[in-house]
Amino acid sequence: MHSKFRVVGIVTTVTVLLALIAFAAIPVLADPGHDGDIGELGGFPGELQPGQPGPPPPASPRASSKNVKVIGHVDPGGGFNADVVAHQGFAYLGSWGNSAGGAGAFCPSQGVRVYSLHNPSNPTQVSTFAHGGEAGATSLAGTWTEKVIVKHVNTPWFNGDLAAVSIQGCAAGAFTGFGLWDVTDPTNPQRLGLYSAPGTGGSHELWLEARGNRAHVYTAIPFSEFFTSPDGGVTPGRADFRIVDVSNPTAPTDVGEWGAWAKLGLFPFSVDANGVPRANFVHSVIGEGTKAYLSYWDLGTVILDVSDPAQPTFVGRTQFAANEEGNAHSAWLGKGGNLLIQTDEDFSPGPDPVLETAWGYTRFFDISDPANPAPVGTFKLPTTTQFPPPLGEFSVHDPKVRGGQAYLSSYSEGVVVVDISRPANPRFVAQFVPPPAADPRGFFAPPDVAFPFVWGTFVDRNYVLASDINSGLWVFQVR
Repeated sequence: MHSKFRVVGIVTTVTVLLALIAFAAIPVLADPGHDGDIGELGGFPGELQPGQPGPPPPASPRASSKNVKVIGHVDPGGGFNADVVAHQGFAYLGSWGNSAGGAGAFCPSQGVRVYSLHNPSNPTQVSTFAHGGEAGATSLAGTWTEKVIVKHVNTPWFNGDLAAVSIQGCAAGAFTGFGLWDVTDPTNPQRLGLYSAPGTGGSHELWLEARGNRAHVYTAIPFSEFFTSPDGGVTPGRADFRIVDVSNPTAPTDVGEWGAWAKLGLFPFSVDANGVPRANFVHSVIGEGTKAYLSYWDLGTVILDVSDPAQPTFVGRTQFAANEEGNAHSAWLGKGGNLLIQTDEDFSPGPDPVLETAWGYTRFFDISDPANPAPVGTFKLPTTTQFPPPLGEFSVHDPKVRGGQAYLSSYSEGVVVVDISRPANPRFVAQFVPPPAADPRGFFAPPDVAFPFVWGTFVDRNYVLASDINSGLWVFQVR
């Protein structure tokens, strides 16, 4: 949210970072100088940009009604909505939480809300699971569940639709890891098993990969190598990236893991030659065939060969220039797996003596040779480099791809659709920006301040889903 903080020495860097990520993205007070930047850790800013907002967004290529049509909307209430996916005509809406405020003020443990899309003009809630009040031997009170992946799985132990859900703690003593639910009947989800990641903040994001008669969860557990170090940060602990066999979802079992500290000798925290603190941790992961793509923050996107899940091996990675913030947040593939779409989340748009003045934006890499990803283009909106920024948050967040188009969830820019058939020259196609809405909990901004705030997007059938953190689930079409 502010310029990337400056510190002297590794110890100070580690102290600041650990204070920020103890349970969740703790809000940072506004300060015009260099200080702890919550955006550096993949969390949200605790408030909007300080001071008076800049002018409204320039006349960008914002979509008009002729190429985007809103079909439906539902607001579950309570705010803190997170990512969204769809499967077999149902939408799965995750939820967020935060440890700030004490006494669970920002930790509602809302779980995953399931909506029937059989009439997309009227999304209808049919169930909720993975919430704080769910029955089970292990309570999920004091947790948040931002990421959900749903796929059909057929193994000797399970044949049906399986939901893998990230679980992070926003209250002391809460469970951390991920969970597995049978959603073959979306109106009656059944908890099957939990994977515990003690000593960490839990699974931040994950991926469910079904291959043959086996199923695996690839999970990103930020700073696990450091948090679980057996000697206080001298020796790497359990890796940030883990592969868990969930073929029997009642008994998830560790299979393999990979961490840049253990495998490449790169300590999670460093300060570069220009005095810019850098952090290497796995924020997100996707899989495709025998490859896994790890969004490794300032290390870029790391590509692993996971043909043997017990022995993931390094293939290559993307890189940043010295004047670029870094923050590889999420990724997706296009062009038959030969194009990597990398979105970098950056809440530090202010002028800096070293780093470019920009919010996070999208980069495209040719990975036809995965050992040597080659940058081929970027995509920015007018607000990407606008400072002072308008009211809102203008970093890109998550990408999805269908055919030759990328769908980019972009916080206050909504969902931006981009033609990536020529990634060296990506072309704006359409944009959906939901009406401004206030945060009902008053965490991101006072309750009387309204702004669009889209977390995720998902392309399903002939429509697109968007999840607004403040206003809920939206369904629209691109004409």
